Amino acid sequence: MTLNIGSNRIEAVGAQCLAQGLRHNTTLITLYLGWNKIGALGAKHLADELRHDTTLVTLNLQWNDIGALGVKHLADELRHNTTLTTLNLQRNEIGALGAKLLTDVLRHNTTLITLDLPWNQIGDVGAQYLANGLRHNTTLATLNLIDNRIGDAGAQYLADGLRNNTALITLSLAYNHIGDAGTQHLADVLRHSTTLTTLNLWGNRIQDVGAQHLTDGLRQNTVIVTLSSSRPCL
Repeated sequence: MTLNIGSNRIEAVGAQCLAQGLRHNTTLITLYLGWNKIGALGAKHLADELRHDTTLVTLNLQWNDIGALGVKHLADELRHNTTLTTLNLQRNEIGALGAKLLTDVLRHNTTLITLDLPWNQIGDVGAQYLANGLRHNTTLATLNLIDNRIGDAGAQYLADGLRNNTALITLSLAYNHIGDAGTQHLADVLRHSTTLTTLNLWGNRIQDVGAQHLTDGLRQNTVIVTLSSSRPCL
């Protein structure tokens, strides 16, 4: 069963009522709560029930202003949750601190497959935290970091984290601030990766040198299937 009550401004009180309903849930698999202004308190109410829920597979909380505090509440429970596979926290202003809190989830959670974090301003520092989590994660297949102010340093951190990762299939870094230097680090990963099939770099700051790095990386990799780039030559 899927429940979509997006864009209803239920706020924290509404989230609390929903959370109470989840206590007895045996059928709801997907819950969409985007654009509801639930805030950190609303995230806490939902997180408290995730501890006991054994049915919910997909939770979408995009555009809810939960911030890093809301992420903390969710992360505390996701360490132990064994059913949720998809979490969407798009545009929640979680920042680098929120990314740090999610790192612990990546280290301990063994069921999360898709993590969507676009437009959260995590920056290079946040990318470093997530990269540390990827080193120890064995289940996350899709990581979406579109438009997060990640530059060359952040790209290097992520590349380093992926060297020992054998699970990630799709990485989206579109509309960040990655230039040729960061692209070189990602290209080095392409040479050796046996799992990554999709790398999205659309709308970054890649010039001809960076495009050449990517081309060289792809020559030595038979696994990469899709690569979007802001340069037409690829």
